[in-house]
Amino acid sequence: MEKVIHDPLHGSISVNDVFLRILSRHEMQRLRNVKQLGMAHAVFPGANHTRLEHSLGVYHLAGRMGKALGLNDDDIEHVRAAALLHDVTHLPYSHNLSELFENRMLTDHMEMARDLIKGTIPTYSERDEDMLGGTGTISELLEENGISTDIVCDLIAKPRSDTKGLGTLMSSGEKQSFFSSKDHLHQMIHGPVDVDQMDYLLRDAHYTGVAHGSIDIDRLLTQMRVHNNTIVLERGGVVAAEGLMVSRALMYSSVYFNKTVRIAEMMLSKAVELSDVDMSVLHLMDDADLRSELTAQRGRPSEIARSLIHRRLYKKAFSAYSTDIDEEQLKKIVRYSKYEEKKKLEGEIAEIAKVDYSDVIVDIPSRSSLLSNLKIGKTDVSILHDGRVRPITRISPVSKALQSRDTFAWAVMVSSPDEYKERVEKATASILSL
Repeated sequence: MEKVIHDPLHGSISVNDVFLRILSRHEMQRLRNVKQLGMAHAVFPGANHTRLEHSLGVYHLAGRMGKALGLNDDDIEHVRAAALLHDVTHLPYSHNLSELFENRMLTDHMEMARDLIKGTIPTYSERDEDMLGGTGTISELLEENGISTDIVCDLIAKPRSDTKGLGTLMSSGEKQSFFSSKDHLHQMIHGPVDVDQMDYLLRDAHYTGVAHGSIDIDRLLTQMRVHNNTIVLERGGVVAAEGLMVSRALMYSSVYFNKTVRIAEMMLSKAVELSDVDMSVLHLMDDADLRSELTAQRGRPSEIARSLIHRRLYKKAFSAYSTDIDEEQLKKIVRYSKYEEKKKLEGEIAEIAKVDYSDVIVDIPSRSSLLSNLKIGKTDVSILHDGRVRPITRISPVSKALQSRDTFAWAVMVSSPDEYKERVEKATASILSL
């Protein structure tokens, strides 16, 4: 059985056999109601596309890339399965809750995908027991069709292959080593030029209306090769790779780390942090479920959630940019970059400003970003020329410049309700000595 799904970016996407059955499952259908860009629609009204659309796009590009690289059918089937399922446990509102969730649950959505696919954690809410009870697992469906669950899950969760203890692939009735040296399969999902970012950059630019997401996918695919188990580009693909890197850099600046988008995202995270929402079942909720849970709460979680619905957002009260502060000041900010320390800082600011803890939100980049000047990631594209492999930064001045470009516009940003801005600003400046 085969269906053709019409996609605004990729045109007709053919989905058949086991992939059509996976797509029809309840775990995947939840993604119809999880926005790809979380709260970005508060700034970009068109950003209402979903994780399901993105997953279909990644699945489609994985098939195209597999064929372009000359992979065998078994490899392509495994990568396509990983591509389709890579966001199956994504939390409501996209990445907004990732930091809070990982701190509370000590795992991330990619690792949790393994448990969901194998059915070792619930795959549906109690309310749907009458409809979905007795449903088999995705793992059973994969294995019935000759696709190894362990291999698919490792492709989803790991940027590199792990030859220790990995599963094997059944081929013609015999077991054979599958991942002794196939990092290129992982790189198709997690690499410098992977199908995940190809789709989300194109899709996010399309729906936000931001004209930064143009990527020459056809050129990239025709210039790709597997060299020593690594995906490389021929020298003729340098300009296309530069285009992808420029697109990524500009999308991070203008969309993903847009100031107002970040404030809306942090407000949502604050509402969940203060609520009694059961985080162990967040992977079963969609955006509407979480919004209903929050608005039904008492006190500040409900107030913040309803403020987001009516777009009554916090305002920037304080910000400091890495280019404007000295090394000692940066080190002081770095102390607060861990989640627990940020929460302590929010409490200190609230106490000095004489406002409620819920009225202060601190946004600080990760420690590695601040200290090592690690900027837009995934810039280590390998270029093959005259039999030698070199990093693209050795060949392209554009890519070298992008590698040192700030991902974040700020080293620290503090926001609060408009009426408390001045008090929060003074308290923050006092604590951070800025």
